[in-house]
Amino acid sequence: MPIALLSVSDKTGIVPFARGLHDRGWKLLSTGGTARALRDAGVPVTEVSDFTGHPEIMDGRVKTLHPAVHSGLLGRRGHPEDEAQMAELGYSGIDLLAVNLYPFRETIARPGVTDEDAIENIDIGGPAMLRSAAKNHASVWVVVDPSDYERVLVAVGEPVNNEGAFRRELAAKVYGHTSSYDAAIAAYLERSQVDSGTAEAAGSTDELPGRIQLELEQVQSLRYGENPGQNAGFYRVLGSTGGLPDLRQLHGKELSFNNLLDVDGALLSLGALSGAAPAACAIVKHTTPCGLAVGATPEEAYGKALSTDPTSAFGSIVAFDREVSRSTAELLRPNFVEAIVAPGFSEEALELLREKKNIRLLVLPSAGDANGLSLDFKGVPGGFLVQTRPRVTGSEAGWSVASARKPTESEMNDLRFAWRGVAVVKSNAILIARDGKTLGIGAGQMSRVDSSRIAVMKALENGFDLQGAVLASDAFFPFRDGVDAAAGAGITAIIQPGGSVRDEEVIAAANEHGLAMVFTGNRLFRH
Repeated sequence: MPIALLSVSDKTGIVPFARGLHDRGWKLLSTGGTARALRDAGVPVTEVSDFTGHPEIMDGRVKTLHPAVHSGLLGRRGHPEDEAQMAELGYSGIDLLAVNLYPFRETIARPGVTDEDAIENIDIGGPAMLRSAAKNHASVWVVVDPSDYERVLVAVGEPVNNEGAFRRELAAKVYGHTSSYDAAIAAYLERSQVDSGTAEAAGSTDELPGRIQLELEQVQSLRYGENPGQNAGFYRVLGSTGGLPDLRQLHGKELSFNNLLDVDGALLSLGALSGAAPAACAIVKHTTPCGLAVGATPEEAYGKALSTDPTSAFGSIVAFDREVSRSTAELLRPNFVEAIVAPGFSEEALELLREKKNIRLLVLPSAGDANGLSLDFKGVPGGFLVQTRPRVTGSEAGWSVASARKPTESEMNDLRFAWRGVAVVKSNAILIARDGKTLGIGAGQMSRVDSSRIAVMKALENGFDLQGAVLASDAFFPFRDGVDAAAGAGITAIIQPGGSVRDEEVIAAANEHGLAMVFTGNRLFRH
């Protein structure tokens, strides 16, 4: 009589699976809650402690860690020495193992979980049995995924084609599962060290862990990457919450690799503004904003953001931190937009926007949350660069007025907005603003003065009078030429980090032109 050992935390499908094995003449071994569930369903089962001849001890911590179990799983069928030793010791072979592990990830995801609860939900016997059975998969069926129960029942009931390949598939799934499980535990323990201030003892002297276990699961296969000919997929970090994997698409074409990059840029841009006013809007092209604005309503914010650069907004991603209403949808409908992302859409807005077959309508409950995941990964050949996510807040700690003239109250409000906005523009970044909206943006230039000239040029092209506007720079001005160019365009106040060896020269230029200049002491590069 073949023997199956069933011990599962996730009991989905276990009763019909066990009954199917019993009906095919299998003897069933089980433990704890699984054994109770099978007995309650009327399925005959033998406790593992009766099979091993040893009681469970330490509140069930030790029950399957016994030579009778692991000999049964690891014993090689048809191997004379293995079979002779098992016969001498009175051990029987175990021909099938169905195990899934203590819910560690689910436990640590609970609010207020204690370290004691987390540690107690680290499974020891389960991974040990799975690894034993998977190593001996040529002789032992090993099942870790309830979705495989039906296939296994068919396979054990009658000969199947490519049985060896199926067994190997199941074994590979086991090692992937246990690897992911161990990675989650390692990440939790690393994070606990950082949270408790003991990271230095583990070899890390800052808030980044000394070792990162990164487990990815494919969310979506993409048609191609940045260009045709590049294979691409969208992967979720296992154990993470929030971020792009939470996107729900309500309408439109399938999202592309570039769409997803732009959505990320839009959400980062939106997060920099969220909370600065009742409503915020970000319009993004090629991951950097071409229009940012705040307003009393989403309609006002969108209108202001669009006016920054209507030409560049063609084929853009538009992000809101408030629900899209019908009135907002009416403003959006005449324009070609690749995607709209927001916390929600009213039914009237959906009805109106769905008239455009291809536009992607995306819901993300956390739209407007700039922080997202705690770490930011950038792939390089052979590894990753890792940093904490940028956090743009309203804090003005460390700010100082460097110029002789202080900003007026109106200028100061504009400087606050401009500083939030320039944080999400690709470096070298210059942003010109007034009254809660961007007027001109210069992004990604090798020279800061070129970014300044582009920002002024774009603003003038779109009909803005820059007299009284403010300018933000993501890093210090290395020379006074950027200040001179700003003053010549009508800019009256500048905000920048400061810290250049030529700060005195730059400040002198501001004073010559009568500009107010604020130093933040904080650089905002975005590469």
